[in-house]
Amino acid sequence: MSQSNDPIDPTPQQDRRGFLVSGAVVAAGAAGVAYWNRQSRPNSSVFIARNQKYDGELVRTIREGLIACEFDPGWVTGKRVLLKPNLVEPSRLAPHMTTHPAMIQAAAEVFRGWNAEVTVGEGPGHVRDTEQALLDSGVMEALHDAKLSFADLNYQQVRAVGNVGRACALKQFYFPQAVIEADLVVSMPKMKTHHWMGMTGAMKNLYGVIPGCKYGWPKNVLHFNGIPQTVFDINSSVGRTITIVDGIDCMEGDGPILGTKKSMGLVLVGQNLTAVDSTLCRIMDILPERIPYLALAADKLGPVSESQITQRGESWRPLVDPFLLLDRDHLRGLRAAKTHFVT
Repeated sequence: MSQSNDPIDPTPQQDRRGFLVSGAVVAAGAAGVAYWNRQSRPNSSVFIARNQKYDGELVRTIREGLIACEFDPGWVTGKRVLLKPNLVEPSRLAPHMTTHPAMIQAAAEVFRGWNAEVTVGEGPGHVRDTEQALLDSGVMEALHDAKLSFADLNYQQVRAVGNVGRACALKQFYFPQAVIEADLVVSMPKMKTHHWMGMTGAMKNLYGVIPGCKYGWPKNVLHFNGIPQTVFDINSSVGRTITIVDGIDCMEGDGPILGTKKSMGLVLVGQNLTAVDSTLCRIMDILPERIPYLALAADKLGPVSESQITQRGESWRPLVDPFLLLDRDHLRGLRAAKTHFVT
């Protein structure tokens, strides 16, 4: 299929081309959103469900997980919810690389059941042809089956929003229209290792709200400004977020693209992305405080310390199963034991 710069929308309702919007969102307004998120201390409970399957009761698991983490279903009624899966570089040969379509459908059913307006959106980091990414991941069929609209975050209209975190040199971020208009962004990552950061989860997944039409592929502008710093800054600036993690079939080794499948059968849910990512690390036998972007986020965007995170559902300790990491200088210090490294 030939590549196209046109956004893909199974239920098109607006101009498909998209263009850059002149002007900017007032920085103080954007700062107010992120400041509220920090100061109100979003719930730091993390819910874990084990023995999960893609053809199982995912709707029930996600619903119960959100409620266990004190998410208020009444708050979301009538609001716009953007589900943001990970479709970084889909391949039919490696479905464990990207968020499974069943997870997306289940999350949509939960929020629709609470009378929210649900859209799925993603800006694949390595693929310019979003339609091909949707097809290769199986998400296109899932969108049609569930009658879900899709926002191509790589090519949508954008607005400039002030960089609230200011850990990197970028003064602002361009966010797509669907992100700007969302009342809630739901990060839906795949539980994976990462060849630069050690692991990638809910926080790193928000790289996909940054449009390729402004930042390139694979979002090199962000990379050049520091991955830990830009992950922190995007999460500081994007508005209200929660996360639902696909930890059923995961990836270890040379992630986030070239790694191997590792089946864990887990679903994690939480209102605070930092707390959930820290819990993912512990299950993977990685020290969360040594992940650079979690070190930046600690006690600013959320807790990293186990003592500050309330456990819901299953305990993480019996679930620990070390994920293979690449044997590289910058990754060797991420776990206490010098084992489970691969070349």
